[in-house]
Amino acid sequence: MIRFENVGLRYGAGPEILRDVSFTLEKGALVFLTGPSGAGKTSLLRLLHLGRRPTRGLIHMFGRDMATLPRKEFPAIRRRIGVVFQDFRLLDHLTTFENVSLPLHVDGKKPASYRDNVMELLNWVGLGEQANAYPEVLSGGEKQRAAIARAIVGQPELLLADEPTGNVDPQLAKRLLRLFVELNRLGTTIIIATHDAQLIAATPEARVMTIKEGRVGITPARAVS
Repeated sequence: MIRFENVGLRYGAGPEILRDVSFTLEKGALVFLTGPSGAGKTSLLRLLHLGRRPTRGLIHMFGRDMATLPRKEFPAIRRRIGVVFQDFRLLDHLTTFENVSLPLHVDGKKPASYRDNVMELLNWVGLGEQANAYPEVLSGGEKQRAAIARAIVGQPELLLADEPTGNVDPQLAKRLLRLFVELNRLGTTIIIATHDAQLIAATPEARVMTIKEGRVGITPARAVS
């Protein structure tokens, strides 16, 4: 599903954040992305979500060359990707239910066709009682859970999650991890950026992609747990 070939990324005239990054991930992979702060984890996720183009190298996703993909085709590719951002990016004028169901609404589905499924998901992440609440009254952890629910509600082909358990307690983190693992078993390719060693250790079937000094290495999770 994903192939990077000698990819480099720099911002402006600064030094390269990512250097000669090469890796291949098959469909259905479950990967933790880790490394020290500032190593380039978020930058790599931006490349995968088409938020940035590489400075050099080739990126292939869904059988297409992302480096040369026309911008008019970005929306169609992004609809195949779910993203959990660190800053949540909830829309203030929408309720929790409306924020979470937004990808389905944009895809042209009618509320009657997804209402029950969205409510089931909200209950799973502990937000059932906040379905009609607006983001301004939600805690940081609640916003995080709403962002996760929105990212997975449409069962995307690829899920990118940037520190998805950073604002929740350990017990809820484990519950959210089970949700990710189940989604992965249904066929979604998942890449989770995290510093949480316990989360990685609890998922021995996953692989770990480590960014260090702008370069990437991949090992089984059991090898680093």
